Amino acid sequence: MNTAGLGMSTRAVHGPVVRRAPRSPITNPIFQSSTFLNQVGSTDEVLYTRYGNNPNQVEIAQRLAAMEGADSAIFLASGMGATALAHLAVLQPGDHLLATSWIYGGTRTLFSREFQRLGIDVTFVDPSTPREWRRRMRKSTRALFVETPTNPVARVLDLEPLANLCGVNGMTLIVDSTFASPVNFRPLEHGADIVIHSATKYLNGHSDVIAGAVVSSTDVIEEVRRLLKSWGQAIDPHAAWLVERGMKTLAVRMARHNSNALALAQAVSEHPKVGAVTYPGLETHPDHDLAREVLDGYGGIVGIQVRGGARAAGRVLRRLRLARHAPSLGGVETLVSEPRVTSHAGLSVKERRAQGVPDGFIRVSVGIEDVDDVIADFMRALSAS
Repeated sequence: MNTAGLGMSTRAVHGPVVRRAPRSPITNPIFQSSTFLNQVGSTDEVLYTRYGNNPNQVEIAQRLAAMEGADSAIFLASGMGATALAHLAVLQPGDHLLATSWIYGGTRTLFSREFQRLGIDVTFVDPSTPREWRRRMRKSTRALFVETPTNPVARVLDLEPLANLCGVNGMTLIVDSTFASPVNFRPLEHGADIVIHSATKYLNGHSDVIAGAVVSSTDVIEEVRRLLKSWGQAIDPHAAWLVERGMKTLAVRMARHNSNALALAQAVSEHPKVGAVTYPGLETHPDHDLAREVLDGYGGIVGIQVRGGARAAGRVLRRLRLARHAPSLGGVETLVSEPRVTSHAGLSVKERRAQGVPDGFIRVSVGIEDVDDVIADFMRALSAS
């Protein structure tokens, strides 16, 4: 059954809708097998978990493609693995990549160190100056990469001008949409060619899996699969099964993440020890109007600038009781971290400040607990610091 007319939660629960035989299990079993029997002399596709075509791997890929409105998708062993192979599927030695400077620290390291070793040159562009994209282009520029919403300050970028630029100049637009999930934003609808997710975050949503995903045309995904066979990035069948379990509740979880994060952002913005709050759902956010136009929800990430810098932020973190101090995000529990010592630790102070991450900035991944309890936890910690 074509899923085009189905709602997002229906796609998340069912993926491609097919008629099942009587006595079939409602929940897919775990195919915890490295290989599968192959008929002698057959030229059919070889089923081998390292090739990414184990039934558990295929199931979640079809489900995500249905949610994103894409031809195809593939899951990999991590978000960084997905980022690497998505780019290597369209870039070769001698090519040039334009990348946003508002970027996750691990991605920046991949681009600036590892891609350079492979002969792929990368130029970082400040997205707040849109004309820079065109000015920094070269004859060898083959792709453009952005995050939206960005990590960790949730800036929202307008993809349509970038998609037009890529289309005119034969470039590929690659978008990391981890913070949004397909529930809140689907980049392909806005002109993107390739979408990346760290499935460790919202797609799984339970802080118990490391995984990544790439969504695109069938040709691109087959090239990612070819690379996967050589680079060894296949997701484990049990991890794939856990991601499937998480994706079934993605739509309802995101609705709760969205509402809880907005409530927390509104509450803490009034506290005298908070200098600023970054959340696209607030009218004070620089991209609020764009976010209201293109997003179906503002997401679960709230940035809080604590007055007094890093020491004051540390006091707040130590006084929190419900929110857990951990570097990841997107789980059902509220997690909080300092990007200066986690996701953006490799950047200079100047680079971090340019991204809106000064000392004293904490990133909150708001969970799905009762929001009054989450707010009370932060208010108590801020007041006691």
